[in-house]
Amino acid sequence: MTLRLKHASLRHANGVEALRAVDLQIAVGEHVAIIGPSGAGKSSLLNLLATAIRPSSGEVEVLGERAWHLSARQRQRLRARIGLVHQAPPLPPRQRVVTAVLAGKLGQWGLGKSLLNLLHPLDVPGARAALARLDLGDKLFAQCQQLSGGQLQRVGIARVLYQAPQVLLADEPVSAMDPVLAGHTLSVLARHAREHQVTLVASLHAVDLALSHFPRIIGLRDGQILFDCPAEQVSQDMLDALYANEQLQSPAPTVAPLIVQIPRC
Repeated sequence: MTLRLKHASLRHANGVEALRAVDLQIAVGEHVAIIGPSGAGKSSLLNLLATAIRPSSGEVEVLGERAWHLSARQRQRLRARIGLVHQAPPLPPRQRVVTAVLAGKLGQWGLGKSLLNLLHPLDVPGARAALARLDLGDKLFAQCQQLSGGQLQRVGIARVLYQAPQVLLADEPVSAMDPVLAGHTLSVLARHAREHQVTLVASLHAVDLALSHFPRIIGLRDGQILFDCPAEQVSQDMLDALYANEQLQSPAPTVAPLIVQIPRC
């Protein structure tokens, strides 16, 4: 397994329980979408898999490593093999796009090479190629503050493509894009993952995009997995239960307690 959670729970400092005893296995090369209402725990789940945060209890295993049994240095090396796409990429406004993309390799470069890259981009052709896949080749030397939200999201994706990780985690990577561009961008991510046997896990609010681009769908609600099924087996009743009482959803039947038998592949 590439990714495994064993009874993983996460309680924030304010007492909110974001995830509750989650068990999850994702194999090498799988493409998985995580859907669910706001506050379901989707971002928390991705951050656990990225080893960005430590679970309150349970185990996190990534690429065969028990992440929180490693030393800090070993865990840093593990993180260099994981790519995380943020919904709002943390890009300095005055940073040039080429530098932002090349930052994907900072976890693999030494300190000297990383500092030199800030002064003089070390792989302009590589950055240009990653941006071109997302139709942003003409923004290579633009400042990040000159880009729209959707363009910044694509720069964040280009950075992870340039990083070439073994695991690619994407947290709402297309939320600022129109439907056509969002679909195209997800196709680029999926194609890259297939070509390089990369494990791809993405959280998405748009259910239609999840169902059309990912063969496996995980429904998350209240920090628990409500269902875990092939996309073609996800029914409207399952979606109604997942999004019950959400203001942006059509009325759904009242759902009894959400501790249920989880449909599995």
